[in-house]
Parts: sequence; structure tokens; C-alpha cells
Amino acid sequence: MITPLDLENKKFSKQMMNGYSVEEVDDFLDDLTIEYTKNYKEVTELRAQVEELNKSLVQYKTMEDTLQNTLVVAQTTAEELKNVAKKKADQMIEEAKGNAKKQVDELDTQIMLKQKEYDDLKRQFDIYRRKMESLIVSQGELLKEINKNEDEEL
Repeated sequence: MITPLDLENKKFSKQMMNGYSVEEVDDFLDDLTIEYTKNYKEVTELRAQVEELNKSLVQYKTMEDTLQNTLVVAQTTAEELKNVAKKKADQMIEEAKGNAKKQVDELDTQIMLKQKEYDDLKRQFDIYRRKMESLIVSQGELLKEINKNEDEEL
């Protein structure tokens, strides 16, 4: 491969009359053309490769940005879902507490009603018992009086 230094240091032998040897100059130019063509193709291929790699790099950076945005959205969505689930759980707990309190209140009311019925029945029984005792006492006195009257008649 011909280097810039080779070009700079190239010396042609001079002919007596016409200057440099045409054959040497033509051979050198042919070699230079071959090397330059080879280098030109290589540079063109490398530039195309660099351009392709830059396009790929842009594509990968776009994909990276998209993935980062997707990750942020996924994290945000996960947080939102967690918050919604917590709120729903809290709401369910509050509803359960409310239902339990309502049931306890209803049971307390039923207990009070049953206690009142019991107290009413007990009171009625006491009244009935007193009436019965009074009836028995009055029947006993009536029997005593009947016995007394019978004893007097005899």
C-alpha cells in the first residue's frame, strides 16, 4: 500500500533530454491508481458500514427510550393497581365492620325485646300467682265458713 510518505519521497530518474522517465511515471501512476481505487472502495464500504451502524444505534437508542418509558408506565400502573387494591380492601373492611355493627345492633335490639317480653311474662306470672293465692285464700276462707255453718247446723 502506498503511503503519503511514499508519495512525498518518490524520486523519478531524469533522462537526459526529456526529464523524467515516462515509463517510470506511468508505472507509478498505475500503482497509485490501483492503491487509490482499493482505498476508495474500502473507505466507501467503511462509510456505508458506519452509516448502517449509526442507523442501528439510533434504532437501539429509540428502543431503549421506548423500553424505559414502558418500564416507567409499568411501574406507575403497578403502583396505581396496588393503591386501588388497597383502597378496595379498606372499603371491604369498612363494609364488613359496618355490617357487623349493624348485626350487633340488631341482636342487641332483639335481646332487649326478648328481655322485655321476659319481664312482661314474669310480671304477668306474678300477677297470676297473686290472684291464684288470693283465690286460694278466699276459697279457703269460704270453705272454713261453709264448715263453720255446717258445724253450727249440726
